Amino acid sequence: MIYRFILAVLVLVLPQNLAAGPWLREKGSSFTAVSISGNYALETSNQTYIEYGLSDKTTLIGDVGMARFRYIPNTGYATFSIRRALGSKEAASKWAYELGLGAGWVGEEILPQVRTALSWGRGITLGEKSGWMTVEGAVLWDVTYALHVAKVDTTVGINATKKTKGMLQVFTARTFGETIATLAPSVIYSPANTKFSIQLGAESQIGHWDNAAVKIGIWREF
Repeated sequence: MIYRFILAVLVLVLPQNLAAGPWLREKGSSFTAVSISGNYALETSNQTYIEYGLSDKTTLIGDVGMARFRYIPNTGYATFSIRRALGSKEAASKWAYELGLGAGWVGEEILPQVRTALSWGRGITLGEKSGWMTVEGAVLWDVTYALHVAKVDTTVGINATKKTKGMLQVFTARTFGETIATLAPSVIYSPANTKFSIQLGAESQIGHWDNAAVKIGIWREF
């Protein structure tokens, strides 16, 4: 059935989402990340991700991604949501929940969705290096056919130098009894005296290493 095909394709697209974790933006501040990835078969995907601090406990989020596969029409998703803090701001472990509305599509077929998510994160140390870890569990609820995609995204990052960070992400998505996991290592370089950061990395489904993609992204804080 067509909706099963659409959700299966979206599982391939969704792991590219930026796992921001429970940290919220300060009121009036914003963050943007734009990225593009591609593999040897010239299959490409891109993502635009925006956060805006509506208040110190509420962050607005916009997340739009599109992909082009060899044998599949134009595919993508768009989600707009609100992230709210849970617990004390001073706590070592941070928690937040997220509620959003959006849609996924393959060609002309569109599936409206509701997004619910819970995220946890905290600072970590590795030797003399500081870093962070986040885990986000999310469910995308299909409104049309009452189906869903469940996701768990894990991120571990280390501040290697004042200008360079290393990041390892594992994205998993499950629907129709099938689980797809994606491994995504990357390096983030922040030039001195700028608010820009450049992300260079790779993405590959675990078990399908021959289909790995190269990823380039630009982050900016305002």
